[in-house]
Amino acid sequence: MAFGLGRLRLAPDHFWRMTPRELAAAMEAMLGPARAPLDRPTLAGLMARYPD
Repeated sequence: MAFGLGRLRLAPDHFWRMTPRELAAAMEAMLGPARAPLDRPTLAGLMARYPD
């Protein structure tokens, strides 16, 4: 919601009519492609380094 209403400055009715795919495309157009999710070994390494 913050991105659609704030960054894209969509009217609420336009935002709520968007599909998730349309919102993702708009986000990618503004922010670039999304990063790949963490793989299991990288996550385990981060959990070991920051065990809070």
